[in-house]
Amino acid sequence: MSHVTREELQRRLGEEGLVVLDVRSEIEFSGQAGYPCDPRHGHIPGARHVDVLQLAGAVDADEIRALVGAPEGAEVIAYCHSGVRSASAVEMLRAAGYEARNYPGSWHEWSADPALPID
Repeated sequence: MSHVTREELQRRLGEEGLVVLDVRSEIEFSGQAGYPCDPRHGHIPGARHVDVLQLAGAVDADEIRALVGAPEGAEVIAYCHSGVRSASAVEMLRAAGYEARNYPGSWHEWSADPALPID
């Protein structure tokens, strides 16, 4: 499966059957803290949040599905700060039965474009 580009994600935000999953820490997701290289802090509008450490600590696919809360058949696009944590998350999501793809540009790329919305 291919990676997701910023343009594709921007175009598909709010699409039925698509779940955008932020796998950063809670303080990154909430915008309370972030990397100094990012001009803005927060998250992509509509994103759900599950820390990649929670996914990694799940005991089985059922627990991963419960954490994500996406309906059966949903496509999940995962992102983090720079695509590394989300790449790991994608593997866990696929193992749990999701059609999952990584957005490698992640928050670093998204936050750098002032035309893109944030929450």
